[in-house]
Amino acid sequence: MVQRVSTGSPFEATFGYSRAVRHQDSVYVSGTTGYDYATMTMPDDVGTQASNALATIDKALKEAGSSLADIVRVVYYVGDRNDVDAVVKAVGPVFKDIRPAASMLIVQMIEAGMKIEIEVTARIGAANS
Repeated sequence: MVQRVSTGSPFEATFGYSRAVRHQDSVYVSGTTGYDYATMTMPDDVGTQASNALATIDKALKEAGSSLADIVRVVYYVGDRNDVDAVVKAVGPVFKDIRPAASMLIVQMIEAGMKIEIEVTARIGAANS
């Protein structure tokens, strides 16, 4: 059985995707930007965007029966190489003990205000193995 998770983002409906998809013990979380859904704004600061993205990812993982601690793969898409240090400062403390496989790419974002997008894969129970 496949479980599809939505966080209510207007982008999910417009683009036609799920924030996360769980299949058996794997959870695939779509690229998640730093949009603040509480205020419906995109903050200017890349570190805040990274933190917001992780909060959205955490919410989706929990709904799928997983957690940040179960993440086994993370991909960072960063819009400006000058923002790399700020991204590392925001995500490093979250992943320092989890230590998933990781990649970071410098890319052109689809909207000017977007500075980071984070995509993860989790395996339910990975934190305990």
